[in-house]
Amino acid sequence: MGKRPQMEEKNTVIPALDSSTNSSSDFDEEQTDNLQDVNLPKSPSILVDNAGGDGNRTNLPAGVTLMDQEEDSMMRLLAGQLNREWRRTSLQSSALERRLRDFQFAQNKRRESYGNERPWGILGLYDHLASIRIDLEWAEDAAWRRENLEPYLSWVDFESTRQNGFNRPFFTYMLLFVCTAMLLASFAVNGWRIESFKTNPMIGPSAQTLLDLGAKSTPLIVEQNEWYRLFTPMFLHAGLIHYFINMLALWFIGSAVEQSHGFLAAAIIFTIPAVGGNILSALFLPEYISVGASGGIFGLIGACIADIVLNWSLLFSKQVNSEDKKKPLRHVMVLVWLILDILINCLLGLTPFVDNFTHLGGGIYGFCCGLSTMERLPAGFFGQYQDFWGRFKEIFIRFFGIFLSVTAILVTTILLSTSDGTESPCSACRYLSCAPMPPWKGEFEKW
Repeated sequence: MGKRPQMEEKNTVIPALDSSTNSSSDFDEEQTDNLQDVNLPKSPSILVDNAGGDGNRTNLPAGVTLMDQEEDSMMRLLAGQLNREWRRTSLQSSALERRLRDFQFAQNKRRESYGNERPWGILGLYDHLASIRIDLEWAEDAAWRRENLEPYLSWVDFESTRQNGFNRPFFTYMLLFVCTAMLLASFAVNGWRIESFKTNPMIGPSAQTLLDLGAKSTPLIVEQNEWYRLFTPMFLHAGLIHYFINMLALWFIGSAVEQSHGFLAAAIIFTIPAVGGNILSALFLPEYISVGASGGIFGLIGACIADIVLNWSLLFSKQVNSEDKKKPLRHVMVLVWLILDILINCLLGLTPFVDNFTHLGGGIYGFCCGLSTMERLPAGFFGQYQDFWGRFKEIFIRFFGIFLSVTAILVTTILLSTSDGTESPCSACRYLSCAPMPPWKGEFEKW
């Protein structure tokens, strides 16, 4: 075939494609700008006479060869094919792509600073969720600064600001201070004496001292109307062992929840479960006295579970876990460890010297309060938007959690006030707090 004649640039024009070629002009310019790696054959611009588009190859415009017309037809066919492929492809806006890049950048900086996370169990998974929330906040801050032409705040500086000023867990500090002061007060009232291990295995004061300071006692609550005993036990502890275990848990869980959701949310999540758990304990275990912040701490744990459940779809989405594509069983293992952690905490409540009604009651109340107070991750950040029913379900769950908590507290309070203060309405329910073990021992040899 002979050499193709060169066409002068001043005579070249690009005609508009007709409707039969599936024109892509109806696509949004922002979407087409995001397409990459589409390699088209390079060729000079083609001069086409629309009057000659009827397939008559003998009537060609001046300066146009048969090869030029064939290349033009192939280009039209390729454009139509690409148009159909684009319609089947989910395209992301450039703004969404930038947000995802910012979020992934924050995740990478976190891994460089703290290493890879291990979201095992309740606390590990919640720590992973709290990290995602912080990285999202940085990405949203970066998007706002980009839109308003403000200078960027580095991830390191953003992370450090969360540890200073009003972002500190002041409610947790306050609880630690009050519980420590009450522990010292209990030793002072007890004459700075530590009871024998047989009397108090927690290395602390006597039971009478704890009663004088406000321990839970159902007969005193019902018969003497000392209803303040439903509140004061959350600040008292049976001894040094009890105190250090609870304060260690309160420091890690309470500070994490408060820094993620604020002072007010942490106060509600701790107080309502603590009081609700004490009411259940007074109702079903009237013969025992009890103290401790365990009800509120388990309320915080229940709220962590609620936060995990509310954000489950985003917590394990491909946008958040871009590094886990080669670990398909990782999500299953996380769920297994979460369930195992919950079961272990429930089984520990069956051992002696542990008030499981306060623990389980506080956990259930905390879960319900968490549904109403925990802020969900912004799904719109990742381009996921809810329909009408999705928004309705979210609003319903948010109001249902606090409504169920308040209703349960009112009902159990009425039942407690109408009881005689000495007998439980469910005698067999005591086994939920202390199961007779070991099973192979005789009835009077079990603990």
